[in-house]
Amino acid sequence: MNEGVFFFCIVGGDSMFDVIVVGAGPCGLSAAIELKKVGLNPLIIEKGCLVNSIYHYPLSMTFFSSADNLEIGGIPFTTVNEKPTRHEALAYFRTVVKKHHLELHTYEKVVEIERIENGFRVITSKRDGRGIYEAENVVLATGYYDNPHMLNIPGEDLPHVKHYFHDAHPYARERVVVIGGRNSAIDVALDLHQVGAHVHMVYRKSAFHDSVKAWVRPLIEAAIEKERIHMHWETEVREITPEAVVVEEKGVRKEIKADAVFAMTGYRPNLTFVERLGGQIDQETGVPVLSDDMETTVPGLYLAGVIATGHDATKVFIENGRYHGRSIARHIRDKRKVARI
Repeated sequence: MNEGVFFFCIVGGDSMFDVIVVGAGPCGLSAAIELKKVGLNPLIIEKGCLVNSIYHYPLSMTFFSSADNLEIGGIPFTTVNEKPTRHEALAYFRTVVKKHHLELHTYEKVVEIERIENGFRVITSKRDGRGIYEAENVVLATGYYDNPHMLNIPGEDLPHVKHYFHDAHPYARERVVVIGGRNSAIDVALDLHQVGAHVHMVYRKSAFHDSVKAWVRPLIEAAIEKERIHMHWETEVREITPEAVVVEEKGVRKEIKADAVFAMTGYRPNLTFVERLGGQIDQETGVPVLSDDMETTVPGLYLAGVIATGHDATKVFIENGRYHGRSIARHIRDKRKVARI
């Protein structure tokens, strides 16, 4: 067991927590820290490892944000680079958990959240069976990285088609098609090119989005201009076969040979628990109805981080989502003060 990380289980609802935070990403950790600051005792439950999404980012990933914009809990984030790396971020968030003595259960998945008279019952699945916890409040900070946008085309479930990218090395000398045209797709294409893969990019638009990182744009544009990466603009993917990606490029149907396919088409938040508990969600935007304090229409159920964004996950990220916990903590503290009067 890592020093400073505490593991325990309240079975059968024998004790009640002030708050259970679901998700140990940066926004969930930040929320737990803010809750502790106002005298509450939060428990964090995480289905994977600490900052699980960051751990599953590509090995060579560099953050878009500067280190100071990723800091939480008043702990400085130092880096030798202009932008921090995945490896540095993992070390930083381990330090945050240790310094703030956060109570954290990893490798425990929340499978159900139920309303009870004085709060919520949270049911989990873990290695040694089932956990049952009770809490006056619940903060969902589950991000969006677990739910890729699916293409919904034939062949998307083939084993050589992936929505996540970890390392380029296994694809050296292979024919690879990257689907998408934003930062993640561009990073994947460049990494693959650098190890000697034969890379084609397929993007349904006619140009890269304005959000593409400024220091990356010249690299990808030069690689395309010199045909080191083959770009297919205004192209829709119609089917994936074991040997090729079938596309429609400016009205012309063609096949691109592929040994591997990376569908870097973005991700979306999972709002299942909000829906099951009766929380209101805007059907057009997918955005949950929230108060200024990040409380859903279900009293005591809060959202922190990108889960609050609906279909457009570009509006919230670590830089601004890390402040959600402050509003949540103050709201819960003030509610308790009112209840005592």
